Amino acid sequence: MRSLLLHAHNDPGFEARLQVALDLARAFDAHLTVLQPIAFNVALPGDAYGIFAAETASYVREQAAEFRQQTEPRLEAEDVRWDWADAIGIAEASLLEYAALADLAIIGTGPIEGDAVGPSPLAGLLAVHCRAPILVVPDEARAMVPGAPVVIAWNGSLEASRALKAALPLLKAASSVTLVSVTTSEDEQAGELPALAGARYLDRHGVICEVVEVPQGEHKVAEVLNEVARARGAGLVAMGAYGKPRLFETLFGGVTAGMLRNPKLPLLLAH
Repeated sequence: MRSLLLHAHNDPGFEARLQVALDLARAFDAHLTVLQPIAFNVALPGDAYGIFAAETASYVREQAAEFRQQTEPRLEAEDVRWDWADAIGIAEASLLEYAALADLAIIGTGPIEGDAVGPSPLAGLLAVHCRAPILVVPDEARAMVPGAPVVIAWNGSLEASRALKAALPLLKAASSVTLVSVTTSEDEQAGELPALAGARYLDRHGVICEVVEVPQGEHKVAEVLNEVARARGAGLVAMGAYGKPRLFETLFGGVTAGMLRNPKLPLLLAH
């Protein structure tokens, strides 16, 4: 893990993901690219001559420049390699472009703008389309200890296997690794890969894990996973994202959405 991408935006969650990004950069001697997408409306209703649009664009640029000026001195004081990139355009497109050559993209849990509630649309889109795994950091996080226990959510799907492989550098550093399968009342399996296959893969890479099967009972799968993570003292949950076909841009449902709705820990997602 040598190349990290951090989403820079002046929102309540930036401090959390900045600290997590710095912790990971130090732990893995990685280069940190801080990407600030700059998006603004090019046209507004009733603005026939583009006057208000131009003023809006100027204001957005000024705010972005001010945020960069505030943040860069903090980065200069840290013992990590970094660079800053401003990208004109919406956050989703800019992050997808830069993540193509990143080992991990670090983003927040909430909406970029506004007071929307529920799973982050940005996290949902990147989880499916991003060429790198994404790390979704809760606003309350203030550090990430690479040696902390890790819980892997396993359902036998290709997405779960990709998340397991993507998390390998973190798993090698973890003090313990737990591979968790949540059994439903119908005992459905999303894929053909048993948990022991995942455990054997990790063993070949020098990672010893405990395989645990937990009944869903009357709870949602996301609730069960969060409880297992809490009981194990985990610092990270890794899981496959959106294994079932769906219109994920507009309809959020299932385990991934449940984990994104109010994450308790940093969440590594791969599709």
